[in-house]
Amino acid sequence: MLYKGRAMNVPADLKYSSTHEWISVEGDIATIGITDHAQSELGDIVYIELPEAGRVISIEEVFGTVESVKAVSDLYSPLTGEIIEVNSPITDATETVNEDPYVRGWLVRLKVTNPAELDELLSATAYEELIAE
Repeated sequence: MLYKGRAMNVPADLKYSSTHEWISVEGDIATIGITDHAQSELGDIVYIELPEAGRVISIEEVFGTVESVKAVSDLYSPLTGEIIEVNSPITDATETVNEDPYVRGWLVRLKVTNPAELDELLSATAYEELIAE
């Protein structure tokens, strides 16, 4: 998909939120990050604030922030659950989110407590339609 003349990477095997987080689910564990589109819109990321492991968050709750040369953006949880792991190394290597948002640039892992919320997430096709608007 092209967006503003740039090819956007929207992996088909992931789920997406309307607030530009991606979600990979294995069993009851969800890995969450920001999409290629989000990092592209933000520009060079200079600071990331993430929560502590053990924090319980609700769907649509702010769980952190991403600061770039252009803006500061809140991170919204696409699911309800307990944060079981935080990708702490990216807070010192924020460029990782720009370079590789879907693999090395993940933000948190969450133990999902309400699996029905997964049905509310966007497919890759639906997310592509959202960002094309």
